[in-house]
Formats: sequence, C-alpha cells, structure tokens
Amino acid sequence: MARTDDLPVRGRTKRRQLPEEVAGYVREQIMSGNMRPGEFLRMEPIAEAIGVSITPVREGLLTLRSEGFVTLVPRRGFQVAEFTRQDVRDLFWAQGQLAGELAARAAKAATPELLDRLAQINERTMAAAAAGDTQAVGDLGHAFHREINLAADSDRLARLLAGVVKHLPNQFYASLEAHVEATRLQHIEILDALKARDSRKVRKLMEAHLVDSADHVIALLEQAGLWVES
Repeated sequence: MARTDDLPVRGRTKRRQLPEEVAGYVREQIMSGNMRPGEFLRMEPIAEAIGVSITPVREGLLTLRSEGFVTLVPRRGFQVAEFTRQDVRDLFWAQGQLAGELAARAAKAATPELLDRLAQINERTMAAAAAGDTQAVGDLGHAFHREINLAADSDRLARLLAGVVKHLPNQFYASLEAHVEATRLQHIEILDALKARDSRKVRKLMEAHLVDSADHVIALLEQAGLWVES
C-alpha cells in the first residue's frame, strides 16, 4: 500500500507546504475520531497544535473542503462533514482502479532488476514478519508498491492515485501492510504475474489487493470511535 509521500510524483519536494501539513493533521484528527462529524473547527487551536499562523490553517481547511472532509457554513466557519463506511470502500475501489492500471503498465516494462528488487523486498518482508518487526513490514510494503508505481513511468496517473491515497492517513496504510497476513501472500502473487508479464492478471490482483483492504480500515476506524453514536 503506497503512502502519499511514497508515490512517484516528479517534482514533489520532501517537505510539505504548510497548508498541506494542516490538511494532513486535520484529516488524521477526523479519522481518529478526535474531530467528529458536525463539529465546528476553531482555527486557533489547530494553528497552535501545528505551530503555524491562521492563514495556512484556513488554506488547509479549504483544501479539505474540496476533498469533502469539511464544509464551510456561512458566518459559522468550517464543520466536519460526515464520513461513511461506503466512503472508505469507494476510496479503496478508486485506488484499486488506478494502482491496477499502474501495475499493468509496470508488467509490460518490468526489467530483471525490478523483479530482483521486488523479490528482495518480499524476502525481507517475510523475515521481518517472522521477527515480529511490524514497522519494517509496513515500510517494506510501501517500498514494494513504490517500485511498481515507478516502473509504470506514468506520472499523471501516479498524481491521480496520490490524490486518492491522501484521503486516509498513512497510519492506516501502515497497519494494513504490517498486520494483514493476506497482504504478504498477495504481494507474492503480484510479483509472479509481473515476472510472467501478464498485465491482465496483475491488474486484477492489484485491484483485489486494495479493495480487500477496505474492511480492515473500516474496522480500524470503528475501533477509533469514528462512528460511535453520541
């Protein structure tokens, strides 16, 4: 599962702009249940928590408004929008479509060097899992997807995928890679399809790999109290 900062978008700087930091912080607060649907957001505490001025906070909230995370109520300010289980499923469906196409393109351009790197990542993942190193498992899972996305050499498509991926905080993608046993098995199947240069099969595998992740993230969000009734 590719994190937002792992996606191969040319020209991206490592350090995010302040409004992006604000948007990322508020997204995580919403997804963790700390900011609940219907709650009005005060900009001053957000600015203090991140260490920025009010201007980037407003710009970050406007970004979240365009993504559907908050609404702007005249004369009252920004309000947390409803986020449903179906929204999560839709996000992973969209990721599956885009990542599946990137994987299919990577299959056509797969070099022996790429396949070797992916095989090494899978071997290291198995070793990290056996050692109980969940942090390493998560990081290696991100590396696996990043290698495939880079091999597709499709910058515009990668940018579209990045726009969808950022709707969920990185912690959820890390949890998927580290704790779902099926993920490691699916990575092996994806690598086998890449070795066979089977674009159709690798597309289906990648789509299923991501769509299947939705229920796990929904469970995490339920545990975080996102949908607990007041």
